[in-house]
Amino acid sequence: MDLFDKFAALTTQYASIVEAGADPFGVCMDDIRSATEAVVGGQDVILAGTNNYLGLTFDPACIRAAQETLSRAGTGTTGSRIANGTYSAHRLLEQELADFFACTSAMVFPTGYQANLGIISGLAGPEDYILIDAHCHASIYDGCRLSGATVIRFRHNSPADLDQRLSRLGGGDTNKLVIVEGLYSMFGDIAPVDEFAAVKNKHGAYLCVDEAHSVGVYGDTGRGVAEAANASADVDFIVGTFSKSLGSIGGFCVSSHPKFDLLRLASRPYMFTASLSPANVASVRTALQQIRIRPELRRNLWQNAAALHSGLSDLGFSLGAGVSPIIAVQMPSREAAVDFWNRLFRKGVYVNLALPPGTPNSSSLLRCSVLAAHRPDQIEQIRRAFEEVGIETGIIDKSQPARLAQAAQ
Repeated sequence: MDLFDKFAALTTQYASIVEAGADPFGVCMDDIRSATEAVVGGQDVILAGTNNYLGLTFDPACIRAAQETLSRAGTGTTGSRIANGTYSAHRLLEQELADFFACTSAMVFPTGYQANLGIISGLAGPEDYILIDAHCHASIYDGCRLSGATVIRFRHNSPADLDQRLSRLGGGDTNKLVIVEGLYSMFGDIAPVDEFAAVKNKHGAYLCVDEAHSVGVYGDTGRGVAEAANASADVDFIVGTFSKSLGSIGGFCVSSHPKFDLLRLASRPYMFTASLSPANVASVRTALQQIRIRPELRRNLWQNAAALHSGLSDLGFSLGAGVSPIIAVQMPSREAAVDFWNRLFRKGVYVNLALPPGTPNSSSLLRCSVLAAHRPDQIEQIRRAFEEVGIETGIIDKSQPARLAQAAQ
């Protein structure tokens, strides 16, 4: 028996996907021309699947900060935070994150995945309970496994189900940690954080919100869904990433718990991983400033999201949720989704293909992420490509565009 025999079913599924056209999970960007444009295999494509929500990967100030720091501080730290890997810039970034979220403390990690891994496994142990939304990200599940805590799933976005499950656990002195996401990355739906906060307060639990996809996007100042729900004061821990709206790489957690900094001595993914490179830290600090001083970025993002959402909805596509920067177009089957993705790609539009078992409810999705940097003509090009492929494949009614044109007149 070979170690890789257990992947036989995966190998078969992957082969069937590749046989249908291009490899959607191995797309190589030959040349990145801007936040919204790339060259793939010699073809110009519009990027509509990058999570680069505010388009800051090409922000001149962020690039300049990274370049200057690279020349001054070198390419990497070559050490963990508890060894030689803490630079003054790491501490400054943590102070700025804490200030941005109106918290007292922050910890920075090399990736968002490691932030969840490090925080969850550090906070909870074998004597504790973790209650997680059924649609939580893989990094949350993995953090739960590493913690050794008893894990209980509750129905997606259901404060009532969470309430019932916490009630069954009873009182006592057992610690209970509730974990939800602000904006869910597959369907683009948001959590009722204020309702979850009320439930956790009722049962004396702790609440951790993963705002990876919602920082910079939701809330009056861009703090995320908790801010938009006026529930920030009731959230004990906020986890996030730098690889979405902040246009870099890395992760973080902020909190006002008075003992939070003890995690620096207890969280193994924090203690035994090399710290963020100085250039990454510099670009993130500058991106955080851009979020503060340029609210027009959020306005542009929401205008684009509303335009594409309404455009696809009007064509008759089934969408995963209401207007958000993540627009999930539901396909009738795995095969239909793969075919549709290839046709879009040939028309110069790159989106994400999301298939079971990595999707909620075994859904087959074409996942679009809308950017503030998308021009109106690019949004229209994405919409038009969906329309053309929808007609070609019979997924939308051929007569519908005509009806829409008549309605517009």
